[in-house]
Amino acid sequence: MNSELSAADVSDRDIQLDPARLPAHVAIIMDGNGRWARQRLLNRVLGHEKGADTVRAIVTASREIGISTLTLYAFSTENWQRSVLEVSALMSLLKKFLESEKPVMMANDIRLNAIGQIERLPDDVQNVLRAVMQATAENQGMRLNLALSYGGRAEIVRMARTIAEKAISGVLEPSSITENTIVDYLYTHDIPDPDLLIRTSGEMRISNFLLWQIAYSELYFTSTLWPDFSKEEYVNILKAYQQRERRFGAA
Repeated sequence: MNSELSAADVSDRDIQLDPARLPAHVAIIMDGNGRWARQRLLNRVLGHEKGADTVRAIVTASREIGISTLTLYAFSTENWQRSVLEVSALMSLLKKFLESEKPVMMANDIRLNAIGQIERLPDDVQNVLRAVMQATAENQGMRLNLALSYGGRAEIVRMARTIAEKAISGVLEPSSITENTIVDYLYTHDIPDPDLLIRTSGEMRISNFLLWQIAYSELYFTSTLWPDFSKEEYVNILKAYQQRERRFGAA
């Protein structure tokens, strides 16, 4: 499925997707920036910069295609363990991306949201993030979720602590706790679960991403490194998704 075609080479007439069977929510584990750079004997930061270009292309493509919600795994809780220099570069790149893409989000009616331990981000990044979220809050064409300092297990622990505190205080009766109660205290409480989860780079694992939410998501793994992931391949994955029969545990 690798291709040398860029997003610009794929015209609307080539898409041929059934609008009635599009996934409402697509989640993507964007993996492979470091390997992309290493294969070219480049600094890892250059791989992340190229990956940011792919983010821009896939966000734009999702809006054009008609995806309602796109969630991108941008920075995990485990990523804090990387070198200080790489983390600093990633934070700088994130801030630059948010600043440069704000006009694009406004022009394309895209609402920005963030999930994760946002308070761990540098103050200047938090300020820009909140400013862009506030500026785009009324946009309704598509919702873009950036998972930042996010971990699925940490999210579940946070949810469990909150529910436990409410039960102790008498706000919640333990016997009244249901799956819906749990959903209400997740970062993603106000959006539907992903219909489709895509991971690039050939790795076939979930890596602590949306552990509760992907219980019935369709999974798609591609060997393409994230900087090389194209609109054409994205569309082909959506076509493959439309050929699957989703049963949600039914026979």
